Amino acid sequence: MTYSLQTKSIQCPYCGEQIEVIVDCSVNNQEYVEDCSVCCKPIIFSVASFQGEVVSIEAHTEDE
Repeated sequence: MTYSLQTKSIQCPYCGEQIEVIVDCSVNNQEYVEDCSVCCKPIIFSVASFQGEVVSIEAHTEDE
């Protein structure tokens, strides 16, 4: 199995800080939860990938 990892910079929807996340681009559409490395609150990520590249990444709070 080939893994295609990319580092992406996003803005935390809670504290507003820029953080870097690592995305597995071998999965076309995925949703997962990862804690902010600054404020430690859970961010819900929705990621779309195509042919090993991130097409879109959205980060939102649990309330959205």
